[in-house]
Amino acid sequence: MSRSRRFAGSAVVAAAALTTVVACSSGSGTQPGARGDAPTAVTPSPTAPAPTKTYPLSTAPRTIPSVRAHEAARGPGWRPGPGSAIVVAKGSEVLADEARLLSQELKTDVRNSGPARAGDVELALGPAQAGGPESYTITTRGNRVRITGPDEAGVFYGTRTLKQALRSGGVMPEGVVRDRPERPQRGLNLDIARKHYTADWIEDRLREMADLKLNQLGLHFSDDQGFRIASDSHPEVVSAQHLTKEQVRRIIALAQSLHITVVPEIDSPGHLGAVMRAHPDLQLRNTQGVPRQGAIDISKPESARIVDDLLREYAALFPGDWFHIGADEYQALTVRDPAASYPQLARAAQQTYGPQAGVQDLATGWLNDRAAVVRAADKRPKAWNDGFFRDGVVSGDKNVEVEYWTGKEIGARQPQEYLAEGRKVVNLNDEYLYYVLGEPNEFTYPTGRRIYEQWTPLVMRGTTAVPARYSDQILGARLAIWSDLAQAQTQDQVAAGIRMPLRALAQKTWAPGQPAMNWAEFTALANQLG
Repeated sequence: MSRSRRFAGSAVVAAAALTTVVACSSGSGTQPGARGDAPTAVTPSPTAPAPTKTYPLSTAPRTIPSVRAHEAARGPGWRPGPGSAIVVAKGSEVLADEARLLSQELKTDVRNSGPARAGDVELALGPAQAGGPESYTITTRGNRVRITGPDEAGVFYGTRTLKQALRSGGVMPEGVVRDRPERPQRGLNLDIARKHYTADWIEDRLREMADLKLNQLGLHFSDDQGFRIASDSHPEVVSAQHLTKEQVRRIIALAQSLHITVVPEIDSPGHLGAVMRAHPDLQLRNTQGVPRQGAIDISKPESARIVDDLLREYAALFPGDWFHIGADEYQALTVRDPAASYPQLARAAQQTYGPQAGVQDLATGWLNDRAAVVRAADKRPKAWNDGFFRDGVVSGDKNVEVEYWTGKEIGARQPQEYLAEGRKVVNLNDEYLYYVLGEPNEFTYPTGRRIYEQWTPLVMRGTTAVPARYSDQILGARLAIWSDLAQAQTQDQVAAGIRMPLRALAQKTWAPGQPAMNWAEFTALANQLG
């Protein structure tokens, strides 16, 4: 071989090496070149081949929530071009829905056969991949993208990252993203009982949640003001304005396609005013015959029968893993002497649980019995924290997930008490995460900035965090919309009001620690992403 040919060969190897350097980056920023930056060219020597482009190290895609790990590399990244397609890898055909949605969003084709080519995005399941079912890996190199995950949900979240990266930077950066959520439950709670929300509005919230990698929508559809889903077992309790079952099935189908679980809630033994308007004989009354708002008389067997009828009916309608049974604010326990005011409850407690039992034990037994009903329907029960009491004859079922919202109830218990008992807890801290229409009872609308800068999943009551040793018991968090003063805001105003709080919650439940961006940068990115 001549000297000049040996020299030319070594120049090619050196240029190739420049394009394959890999480093780690956890920062945020757009991919160089995405804004029209010109790649640096290698200066040719008289004997070298045509110039080979090289690129600065890539930076992490700019997304909400932010990705947790990005391995930087040199290269142009990926963007869709003529002939680009979304390809489902062989053996991963269950990802067809994810491929179809992404192709619609990126305005590309879907190709169902053959290997991925340059310009393509390939979706693939990798069951052995570490990180949990919602984890994913995105590899960008050679003008193609490969998104893998151990489950459909993880691959779907990878497509959300790709979509946001293209919107924020115009390109999916070269390199490897490895990402997974910090908390398994992340979402929104919606009170449709006090205010009727249209099915279309709810579906819009699902789409918004999906892009933020949120995975749970709680539907509180029964309260004193209304019962908002059609019923076959007790049509007499349903409000005039309500969702039909067909509308609910459509909502559920959309949620499932976006990997969101819809969690129904029938709150009892309080908050049952709409049910008792059709069954006034079941309303709790004191010794003077004065009714107690929203409270059902749990000493009457018929009270349990009607509530259990409804629980079973809607457990069959909602296919998700959970059912919320409420249990908060039972008004019989807010009076000075429950046994004196409601002797029928005291008698029923002693007959059922022994002479030392009181009204709170009867309420705890009610919670346990409702939990058993939904568990028999293959659901995992949830209940509000003020449905659990200390120092009673009867203890609340340890397998009911505690949804902690308040420290203002009678006999208030710090969140650490529930955690010390070994309970699993979900954070709905009313100091940060309660969006209460009309701001009654000293509530104020939450701001995204407060959540982003001050709150973490460990801050369960007020502004104080529980000890970090309990972190594994805190399953996640939801932002909660409560429609106390239903006319205070329109649907559009509610959507606008929760926009930044929802994005801040998504960030703080997905990625641990202080976010890299300050609030102004986060807001600017949110506006850019839409």
